[in-house]
Amino acid sequence: MQRLAPLAALVLALAAAAPAHAVLPGERLADPALEQRARNLSQDLRCLVCQNQSIDDSDAQLARDLRVLVRERLKAGDSDSQVMDFLVARYGEFVLLRPRFAWHTLVLWGAPLIFLAGGGIYLLLAARRRRVAPAAGVTPLSDEEKARLAAALKTEG
Repeated sequence: MQRLAPLAALVLALAAAAPAHAVLPGERLADPALEQRARNLSQDLRCLVCQNQSIDDSDAQLARDLRVLVRERLKAGDSDSQVMDFLVARYGEFVLLRPRFAWHTLVLWGAPLIFLAGGGIYLLLAARRRRVAPAAGVTPLSDEEKARLAAALKTEG
């Protein structure tokens, strides 16, 4: 029994860490396929109040309103892309958790690559400079200093 206690604690911790979906039973659609489409869309839409949660995970009233709106549009026969286009037209691209790749979002998508490449080039150039350039103010050892250093190392060892 004592061996099962840590396993039970782990299972409970994992269950508590699972995302809590805020979809209320009254919001769900009767058609399971339509409901799955709504859930998939809801996970790609940002809660405009919470800003870092999908509307599927948010308890905010606006998120609930958006979930209901998505389901209404799907019941009306809209495709997934039509629902997304409608919400983007109404709330702007900010409503998308993953912005679309377009000319006006090119900086958003390209900036991480540009910064990564720039950092890599900087590190490469810094390493080459360090290897090629001798340290400033350091002169090489004379023959006499080399001989004294070798004698000192022999006496220590």
